[in-house]
Amino acid sequence: MKKIVLTAMIFAMGMSATAQDEIETTVSTDFVNEYIWRGLKLGDVAVQPTFGVGYKGLSLSAWGSYGLSNSNDVKEFDITAAYSIGGLNIGVTDYWFSEGLDPDSRYFKYDTHGTNHVFEANIGYDFGPVSLQWFTNFAGNDGENKDGDRAYSSYVELAAPFKLAGVDWTATAAAVPWASTYYGTTGFAVTNLALRATKDIKLTDSFALPVFAQVAGNPCSQKAYLVFGFTLQP
Repeated sequence: MKKIVLTAMIFAMGMSATAQDEIETTVSTDFVNEYIWRGLKLGDVAVQPTFGVGYKGLSLSAWGSYGLSNSNDVKEFDITAAYSIGGLNIGVTDYWFSEGLDPDSRYFKYDTHGTNHVFEANIGYDFGPVSLQWFTNFAGNDGENKDGDRAYSSYVELAAPFKLAGVDWTATAAAVPWASTYYGTTGFAVTNLALRATKDIKLTDSFALPVFAQVAGNPCSQKAYLVFGFTLQP
């Protein structure tokens, strides 16, 4: 369930929709050895394409994940609309998965108790040295709380980008504030501690390949992951 809301998702990929007079278009594809999202493993080797447009702070993006090594990996297709002004960003994401409440995996089935869609709202602020993001599911196939009711599953993330030895780094600390089967928590839990490094590898005079590596740990589930990937873009 990639990164979210468009502005946060674009930030994580190193792309931003800025307030300009011209429409901006983003086309890229990530290849990763594991699909790790917010401290959770959602798949093995995967290809993850992105297509987005932006205009004066308004952004619309489509993002997907498709397993390459494991045919049983869940397919994902997300659409996000967002708006940013200054350091503030808000947005809504429609996540769709090939598995969920609908055994036939129909994309256009939106019944409350029979859909594979999850709808999430986001608000965040980039303070410069750090950015803070809050995400909450408000409809669709959300998880349950301890009472078996809709959890309104939420996730809060603090990210700090920095440069070191010619490499772009991002340190992340995140938590789920209350119980939710969506994130596998029984109360407040730290679910994602990560350190990511990104560097462009120059292959020719006119082409460089962005590669990235990330160490991620989930103290709640007691899992840790080492992720490697690269990005193809025009």
